[in-house]
Amino acid sequence: MFGYIHPERPHMFVKDEMLYKALYCGMCKSIKEGSGAMARTALTYDMAFMSALVHNLKNCDVVVKKCRCALHPLKRRYMAIPDETSVLLGCVNTVLAYYKLLDDKSDGDKKGLFSFLYKRGYKRVVKKHPEVAAIISEQLSLQGALEKAGCTVIDEACEPTARMMQKLSAYILGDKADEHTDGLFYDIGKWIYLADALDDYDKDVKKGRYNVLYNAFSLPAKQQAVQANGEEINFIFNSLFADMREHLANVKFHFNHDLTDNIILLGIPAKTRSLVYDRCGEGKKQEKV
Repeated sequence: MFGYIHPERPHMFVKDEMLYKALYCGMCKSIKEGSGAMARTALTYDMAFMSALVHNLKNCDVVVKKCRCALHPLKRRYMAIPDETSVLLGCVNTVLAYYKLLDDKSDGDKKGLFSFLYKRGYKRVVKKHPEVAAIISEQLSLQGALEKAGCTVIDEACEPTARMMQKLSAYILGDKADEHTDGLFYDIGKWIYLADALDDYDKDVKKGRYNVLYNAFSLPAKQQAVQANGEEINFIFNSLFADMREHLANVKFHFNHDLTDNIILLGIPAKTRSLVYDRCGEGKKQEKV
């Protein structure tokens, strides 16, 4: 994942802060179990959110215990114990990280050289969950074709990433998936693609790489694009947030969902504002646990 999904901490309950950290640490363990130790370096807070959301939708209780880890050997920390659901999510994270670095490599980004770190984990996932690799490969191939063609239609450019998240959610949720979970994950995928386009706007322009917002607005800097097209950008995101709220209201949760509500209803809009207007810590910088 890309590391954009965060809660709005000033409005976060203490119990949810503890759960969020426990899920993050639990995902680290789960990635190791499913994809190997090296793949843990691709962990982001996006997966802690996904773990909270998917466990709730699947009616799978999260077991939290105090454990030690390699990074914190002296003091035990609360961690969500790996289970089938979290290990599957860890596998998804590994495949996404591997393909992201392959894409960086093809774009001439030095980060792409680190794709070898996840190759072994990727092969393990292909054996366990070939459907996951197939979904991601297919949709990213469609994404690449649109970008290569220089697509200027924002909704069209977002479609493969949105469909990828939708299809992955259907696979992960199984019989718990429905039209509203499909719609919610579709919206999340679309938002992630747009957030990444906002974050990388100036860098992509400088390096001559594809960026749908630059192709749509044809302005050399993000600040100029926002000033000239702020109304359209706000309309796109506000429509997306409205759709998220509608699906969220109709999703069947099995446990308390304060944490995921905070992230979807408050955290995602707040992150959007910071990316659009360069406030409150723009970019992919991760918070420390």
